[in-house]
Amino acid sequence: MTDLLKSSLTRRTVLQAGAVGAVGISPALRAAVYAQGSDAPEKKEVKIGFIPLTDCASVVMASVLGIDKKYGVTILPSKEASWAGVRDKLVNGELDFAHVLYGLIYGVHMGTAGPKKDMAVLMTLNNNGQAITLSRKIADKGAVDGAGLARLMASEKREYTFAQTFPTGTHAMWLYYWMAANGIDPMKDAKVITVPPPQMVANMRVGNMDGFCVGEPWGHRAIIDGIGVPAVTTQDIWKDHPEKVLGTTAEFTRKYPNTARAVTAAILEAGKWIDASLANKQKMAETIAEKSYVNTSVDAINQRILGRYQNGMGKTWDDPNYMKFFNDGAVNFPYLSDGMWFITQHKRWGLIKEHPDYLAVAKQINQIDIYKQAATAAKVSVPRDVMRTSKMIDGVVWDGKEPKKYADSFKIHA
Repeated sequence: MTDLLKSSLTRRTVLQAGAVGAVGISPALRAAVYAQGSDAPEKKEVKIGFIPLTDCASVVMASVLGIDKKYGVTILPSKEASWAGVRDKLVNGELDFAHVLYGLIYGVHMGTAGPKKDMAVLMTLNNNGQAITLSRKIADKGAVDGAGLARLMASEKREYTFAQTFPTGTHAMWLYYWMAANGIDPMKDAKVITVPPPQMVANMRVGNMDGFCVGEPWGHRAIIDGIGVPAVTTQDIWKDHPEKVLGTTAEFTRKYPNTARAVTAAILEAGKWIDASLANKQKMAETIAEKSYVNTSVDAINQRILGRYQNGMGKTWDDPNYMKFFNDGAVNFPYLSDGMWFITQHKRWGLIKEHPDYLAVAKQINQIDIYKQAATAAKVSVPRDVMRTSKMIDGVVWDGKEPKKYADSFKIHA
């Protein structure tokens, strides 16, 4: 942006920019306004909460690489213990932003995930890269995939326990969707508990659960440690699904719009950096494996970041739909249809009782305008449509067009 500023900063453009204001002006004029400081971030330092997971990487790398400074902010990553803790700190203002579950933000906004508060999604941080892992104990009895699990649960009757990371979050929704697609009712046929991501492996090791859905590196960690088998990846449930988002409160975006834009641009650029080369991915893995971030071995992170999968039972494969942080900008746009999908699943599983105005809620939460401004600053292209079409593991297509009908269409529901 520096060259653009130098070339654009004529007296005339500055005067024009001052008269028009920062909203709705051309990139050249906007650059002039940035230079004058009227569009500078209102908060120079921001605290961003994260959970120790591979997909916190773009938040961490924006800080470590100093990309944040380029946009006039300093990101202070704050390691958090649980999603409930992230929620509480976002709501009470202890955190400015968070690397957070898509469905958590929607749950808080709609009052189904604890305290109700108007929330905001600024961008999607990553697609893909989560997994449902079954314990080695039941895998040895044939439960290595959905069909095998269904057969075992039908033939060997007992209470089966599965864990997700937050009741309205992504992992709960992937787990429920996958189980139901295999004829298992997650509400009636199993006990589902909530466990923070870093505690999943330890809980499976002592026999507290038969399976879990969590973000990396904890699925791969269970395989390395010989206690789990991957039943399905989340990209097999929904290719290029939205996962973590950059979340904040609606109040923050109103009070500090320039800061929200600057932070979004910095993290967008960091995601672009990660996806740019194998060397960058390796450096990212080495960085976030450190104790202050994810606190695990580099090999627990870097294999799945490169799409190299193994099941701990002799099978290996390369997955082209591994965790992505940018993918030419396709990852990051906060599609309204993505947000709406989570509401349809919350309705399906009884987390909300009535059909809301799905589109209106998504428009309230997903900050399309701020994202577009950030994308312009980071020189990232933006898709034309705020909706996208996705095909799920059961063949059902979601396009955001008839959310009420879609939410009511599932045979297995609460």
